[in-house]
Amino acid sequence: MAGSSFGQLFKLSTFGESHGGAVGVVLDGAPPGVELNETDVQKELDRRKPGQSSVTTPRQEPDTIHLMSGVFEGKTTGTPILMILYNKDAQSSAYDDIKDKFRPGHADFTYLKKYGMRDFRGSGRASGRETAARVAAGAVAKKILAGRGVTITAWTQRCAGISCETIDYTVIEKNPMRAADLNAAAKMVPIIEQLAKDGDSVGGIVECRITGVAAGLGEPVFDKLEADLAKAMMSLGAVKAFEVGLGFGCVDLNGSQHNDAMDSNGFKTNNAGGILGGISTGEEIVFRIAVKPTSSISKLQHTVDTHGTEMEIRTIGRHDPCICPRIVPVVEAMAAIVLEDHYKRQAALFQ
Repeated sequence: MAGSSFGQLFKLSTFGESHGGAVGVVLDGAPPGVELNETDVQKELDRRKPGQSSVTTPRQEPDTIHLMSGVFEGKTTGTPILMILYNKDAQSSAYDDIKDKFRPGHADFTYLKKYGMRDFRGSGRASGRETAARVAAGAVAKKILAGRGVTITAWTQRCAGISCETIDYTVIEKNPMRAADLNAAAKMVPIIEQLAKDGDSVGGIVECRITGVAAGLGEPVFDKLEADLAKAMMSLGAVKAFEVGLGFGCVDLNGSQHNDAMDSNGFKTNNAGGILGGISTGEEIVFRIAVKPTSSISKLQHTVDTHGTEMEIRTIGRHDPCICPRIVPVVEAMAAIVLEDHYKRQAALFQ
């Protein structure tokens, strides 16, 4: 299906289900000669994998990457790159009791309506497990972009009613952070832990900042840079909103306040978030996403089954009480894929 592919000149197609044999990705468009090994990909996957903290699912997946094609003697060959992650810790029996029930907020109902059937084990393709394949592809994109001087950094900006500046608390014990951010995380974590004990969940805001992007990327009018970034982010199952620059904050400003004035040194402000007319300005690209609370919760809720019978439901399984920590590397990966695709499209424009 076309919905499993993304990108034009730097293109990926993901495959696999949460409780199937594996998830993976076929990536086409990586140039030959880029130094790439499994460690390059694994370090990104390790940021996303489950079971790392008290605020993520306890599912123990090693998420070990297997580079199956497209790399020879440590360098990309220019041919399609196939990467696979085998599922090792699926517990499908946990879903037997709800296989005919629709979880509120989840894609159970819509998948059944679209396909006439659904894989109830861990949500199949609707599971966040699919994003591991995106992170693998994004690792390749980030490696290429690093050679262009591009840096992509995302973090949880707001969660559980608490705001912070720059924090990816999936790796809180591994990365140095400012004291204010550590304090924010110290407040967030107990709240999320208590919600998990209560059988509930919470969402948040993730911000991404991208530096080093050349001016001129973007394809007006339908493939504007922010339009493709929005599509990339909104293709993530947990994301419900996207904004670039000041985003919704611009409605409270006058044009004279919101416009990014220029002088001989360039832009004096960056309210546009590094994109004007759908094309990168060369300034820092800034966008944010709203991540909804996890749909699968053990708190008792009202629903119907596939026959329309009303009933109560609670989802007993291993689910993230908050998706924000593990979505951070996914956001970076999808942003990297969009940017590398647009770099290649810009180069093709002048060929």
